[in-house]
Amino acid sequence: MSPRELRRHCALDDDGERVLETAIERLHLSARSYGRVLRIARTVADLSGEPRIGAGHVAEAVQYRPLEGLPCF
Repeated sequence: MSPRELRRHCALDDDGERVLETAIERLHLSARSYGRVLRIARTVADLSGEPRIGAGHVAEAVQYRPLEGLPCF
């Protein structure tokens, strides 16, 4: 998805925005990681049947990020 499509399709509610901002600050997410988290959160919200991405969707998406220094299998 392009940045424009991310803004259009990955609308966050207020709590979701706060969780994502906190994750960006604490985990030092890059712009690329930010987009990945948003896309995963959109998928989680879709699977829940929710039109907007909430805090729980963002938190779950952040959990799927690989840990630094560990190999991805």
